Amino acid sequence: MKAYLSTFVMRWKMELQYRGAVIGGVICQIFFGLILVSLYGALYRSKPQALPLEAVASYVWLQQAFFRMLLSTDVELLDKIRTGGIAYELCRPIHLYGFYYARMLAQKLLGSLLRAAPMLAVALLLPRGMGLMAPVSPAALIVAVIGLLLGLLCVCALDNITMALTMRTLDHRGVMAMLNLLMMFLAGNILPLTLFPDSWQRVITLLPYAQLLDTPIRIYTGQYALAEAPQALLIQLVWIILLVALGEWLWARHQKRLVIQGG
Repeated sequence: MKAYLSTFVMRWKMELQYRGAVIGGVICQIFFGLILVSLYGALYRSKPQALPLEAVASYVWLQQAFFRMLLSTDVELLDKIRTGGIAYELCRPIHLYGFYYARMLAQKLLGSLLRAAPMLAVALLLPRGMGLMAPVSPAALIVAVIGLLLGLLCVCALDNITMALTMRTLDHRGVMAMLNLLMMFLAGNILPLTLFPDSWQRVITLLPYAQLLDTPIRIYTGQYALAEAPQALLIQLVWIILLVALGEWLWARHQKRLVIQGG
């Protein structure tokens, strides 16, 4: 456990070095957030929807604030798989899946916090219908934070599955592009899942991608009542266990059959 904690701390300190990237990311996500909120505002003026505009705007801002949690990945590991440098990692006296899970957890957690704090502060200052609404209750905020942490564990497990699949290919770009597009669509980043037809939502909300950000956002905005929150958190927990188990199996299987590319 000490080795994984040290790995987490080292990756955390490494992420703190890229302040310029954080500033650029914040400006970029605020820009896209304003565009999306304006588009939904125009849609609601022409054709009002059952879901309040304030809830949709909050959904957009929370998705943008934690965008890095979804799409950031361990580029160093991908390079090691491509060049054959992962052979040195196999010599480490540690569990390789846990080692890279800890690295990814630190990368996504700190990257999200550094970008989310200023973005949410700006969103709270925007006028009603364009900015971030307050949580429906303090209890909902606490449960939403718990759901967000479970979503973080879930997305790290998904990324480790992607890494395991990359071990079987010569190039990670095809696998990453396909899975990232699937993630963005089914996690609600392209279009809020709350705007999908009800028949679609009954299926989509049970998939692992909806557990990343959609579930905590719905709790925050009150679309999931506090009485429904335990069931939503349980679904997240079940997916974490299943995805970690699948990732462990894939890593163990592919490490045994790994063909090192490069010299």
